[in-house]
Amino acid sequence: MKIGRREVALTNLDKVYFPRVGVTKGDLVAYYVALAPLALNHVGRRPMQMKRYPNGVEGEFFYQKRVPNPHPDWLETVRIVFPRFGRSADFPVVTDAAGLAWIANLGCIELHTWHSRVTDIERPDYLLIDLDPSEGNPWEHVREIALVVKEVMDGLGLPSFPKTSGATGFHILVPIKPGLVFKEVRRFAKALAQEVERRVGDQDVATTTWKVAERRGVFVDFGQNSRDRTIASAYSIRPTPDARASAPLRWNEVAGVDPAAFTLHSMPARVEQVGDLTAGMWRKKVSLGPRFERLGLEPPAA
Repeated sequence: MKIGRREVALTNLDKVYFPRVGVTKGDLVAYYVALAPLALNHVGRRPMQMKRYPNGVEGEFFYQKRVPNPHPDWLETVRIVFPRFGRSADFPVVTDAAGLAWIANLGCIELHTWHSRVTDIERPDYLLIDLDPSEGNPWEHVREIALVVKEVMDGLGLPSFPKTSGATGFHILVPIKPGLVFKEVRRFAKALAQEVERRVGDQDVATTTWKVAERRGVFVDFGQNSRDRTIASAYSIRPTPDARASAPLRWNEVAGVDPAAFTLHSMPARVEQVGDLTAGMWRKKVSLGPRFERLGLEPPAA
């Protein structure tokens, strides 16, 4: 199939990927091609980790970092070194709608990308707070905490962009200038999360406790800011029975948001109604360095 200027070999498009709602692989490909300009705003020129569901959401899945061979000669890749393990891997880098179609054809339901771009792998261009509820934590607590995260970020002069994760959690992203390495961004995010925990003031609602067994409330997760962690990007479909999507939100929608409202079927109409709520996001990047001391932190190393 020709997508843009590329020829993309697509296979088994009638295979059902989401049996409960009748969504096929072809539907998934069509969704990503239709929303390519919006999705590429987030995944473009980032290393992508492939989480493959070759038989749909009810089948087995596996992770794949290395780009498979054969692959199209037009597909960009980036080699990343993992010093701790003494190895490297060539990751796919999606830059256009054809690349999205190729990824979806492999059974990659989700778009999992790094926090950095290929132009500077070691320095992320956004900070993430991931609200991660465990069993027994009500969604109302997630929404309550999200608004406290915004309050803290506003106080630090940080632009914030909320979205449903599309699964069980909630993401708040801050576009940042890629001047700090992952370790420093994580250090800042940890202090920010701890300030959120302090303001909520109830460990049964919000916690930064690292050990899972010791948590009671919703985890205000700062650890996702580590090197080689990935998240499902905005507009990504998730492997849920109802083909849920990770949906950007207006802040005034957060208090009443229901993540089940956003699916592969409903997102195109949502975009027609509200547009791309993340348009212009990357033009609002800020420097974290001058803000460390405001959270009681030593400034980052020069």
